[in-house]
Amino acid sequence: MNFGFFGVQFSFGLQQSNMSAIYKYLGANEAELPMLWLAGPVTGLLVQPIIGAISDGTWSPKFGRRKPFFLIGAIVASLALIAMPYSSSIWMAASLLWILDAANNIALEPYRAFISDKLPEKQYSLGFLMQSFFTGLGTTLANFTPAILVSLGILALSDKMDNGIPVSTYWAFGIGAIASTATILVTVLTTSEYPPTPEELAKIEAEKAKGSLVKRTWDEIVVAFKEMPTTMKQLIPVMFFPWYAMFCYWQYLTSALSLSLYNTTDPASSFFNQAQLLTGNLNGTYNIICFSVAFALIPIARRLGAKRLHFVSLAIGGIGLLCMPLLNDTTILFTLPLGDGIEVAQIYLFSFGLGITWASMMAMPYEMLASSIPSNKTGVYMGIFNMFIVIPMIIQIFSMQYFVYDLLGNNPINVIRLAGVFLIIGGIFSLFVKQKAETTD
Repeated sequence: MNFGFFGVQFSFGLQQSNMSAIYKYLGANEAELPMLWLAGPVTGLLVQPIIGAISDGTWSPKFGRRKPFFLIGAIVASLALIAMPYSSSIWMAASLLWILDAANNIALEPYRAFISDKLPEKQYSLGFLMQSFFTGLGTTLANFTPAILVSLGILALSDKMDNGIPVSTYWAFGIGAIASTATILVTVLTTSEYPPTPEELAKIEAEKAKGSLVKRTWDEIVVAFKEMPTTMKQLIPVMFFPWYAMFCYWQYLTSALSLSLYNTTDPASSFFNQAQLLTGNLNGTYNIICFSVAFALIPIARRLGAKRLHFVSLAIGGIGLLCMPLLNDTTILFTLPLGDGIEVAQIYLFSFGLGITWASMMAMPYEMLASSIPSNKTGVYMGIFNMFIVIPMIIQIFSMQYFVYDLLGNNPINVIRLAGVFLIIGGIFSLFVKQKAETTD
């Protein structure tokens, strides 16, 4: 059921680790990076509530309710991934990112609703943590793919295309295009969807008779906002601070590493290229931790409760990011017994904690939400809930672009420190979420 989530997250992982570097190879400077990341949050803000509402009111005996959206999104995303490394200018890359993010959001939103459609409430933790597992696995392979291609000798670190983008990035995006469509096809071809009850089907038909699809979709979103459950409202700051933090992290990690470890942010230097590969390795590591601990978090969530587990998880990641500038890549912690041995440097410590944070972010808020929303409005509410992710990203982009980066001394390391503080604040807010009493079925 969740295997296609791997492909969607592989695509997101490629963006997280490579887009800032791609922009810099094409001539962007540090101050322009936030605005160039605008595509993701804006397309999420517009696409997910609309797709959620439309999929709630969709049913085809042949194609189902959510699966057509998975497949359309995956195909369009694959085409954008193939084209991205051929970008000849900053704005071509930015335009392709808009298409890529819109497609990924078309596939992503129905996947959240798919869990609530198919699982009883007592299995929500398992369902959403399974998505955390595939999030971690997909993003891990996306992050490590360029480094693997270089380390195996298939490509050289210095191999670059005419536009300055490394050849390893080109191959990684091509592999991502295949993964995106192939894994979604596994879900589409092997998973069934429960048909609506006669009452639900009658309601769908009645809604269709009311007017145009655009008007019906808009009306449904407006009503859902007015009837938003209290638990969902309390989750707004729980989502705001961590997602603001993660956007800071994705945008500025490569530059922060290059400055912290090698004392340069010059994209023409070999040190910056090393920092880009290290970014992929670090992001891959936190995603390895994410899918490794996802199942271990299930019994902990049952014992502590979702909100307490979320607080602990965010605090661990926040402390890790605050410590990042103090870590180096020369002190070896241990050596993995793989091949000739893989040395794990001190800098990887923060990514271990961030992996726990990421696993919780991909699951616990959705568990708290899913038990508080009506089952026949799952799609639209999951789409609206995504606004709690993308609005912080939009605020981060404009605030970072116009005054926060200046307040932080134009120093990418300070941006990472800010991200650490915001993760901890988000964890504190999670403790104040009130959930309805659990029921047995």
